Amino acid sequence: MADLRIFSYLPNPRVWKATIAARFCGVEVEVRGAPPKELRDWLWDYDARPLAEHERVSLSSLARTGRVGLTGSQLFKTDAFMEAQPFGNVPAAFGPNGEIGIFESNSIMRAVARLGESKSTLYGHDAYEASRIDSFLDVSLVFARDSQIYLLALSGGTVDAAVHARAREAFAIYASGIEQALSPRREALVGTGLSLADICFAAEFSLFMNEHARAEQLHKLGLDRILHPAVQDEYPRTFAHFARLVEHVHFQPDLKPYVEKLLAKAGN
Repeated sequence: MADLRIFSYLPNPRVWKATIAARFCGVEVEVRGAPPKELRDWLWDYDARPLAEHERVSLSSLARTGRVGLTGSQLFKTDAFMEAQPFGNVPAAFGPNGEIGIFESNSIMRAVARLGESKSTLYGHDAYEASRIDSFLDVSLVFARDSQIYLLALSGGTVDAAVHARAREAFAIYASGIEQALSPRREALVGTGLSLADICFAAEFSLFMNEHARAEQLHKLGLDRILHPAVQDEYPRTFAHFARLVEHVHFQPDLKPYVEKLLAKAGN
């Protein structure tokens, strides 16, 4: 039995926070899921699975209306799922047997680090390093909120200049902080080795790269990509650090194919 089971739409860089950490820590993580639109036909549960057509009728009492990302969709969530995941969102993680639910990708990643703390110092060497790591994770939530609004608006065709400007400002604040933290020639955000802070940064950065797939859409609106080609000159340490992480043995299985696909869409 896996140490942790995660149910989510796939692919999802925020799930990869946990799978990358698991490779460092020797923790077994099981991931279940499907592309976002297919999750409408899944039973949302610790034992998540595709529904048979006849079950959509027999389990109709479990139907709930989706919100963020699946707004208005009819989703089949068990009472046990809602007890373990009170906000009803994915990624949704569970301890063995589904008795304990863990939600929010940074918290799921922290759970992996705690489970593997005897094999890794991903969560720092002491309380001070752990707290500094938490600082980066908390800052990432602010960026993640604006980036999610932006990416959902792009995918839904509702993006406008105001949403774009807010996302651009959020990225500039986040990237500037990462740039400063890596000065002058640091190769990790906290301490001397990679930590949860670096994993979170790589996952959130790669998710934001979905903007590349919407370049034509932005052009028609008279808007530039936030990740335009020259942006690397503004944040050279940030982009170099991301490039190093994508090639790292524990990051590469998840991130490299995803990043390469998005860069190809950008024409880079």
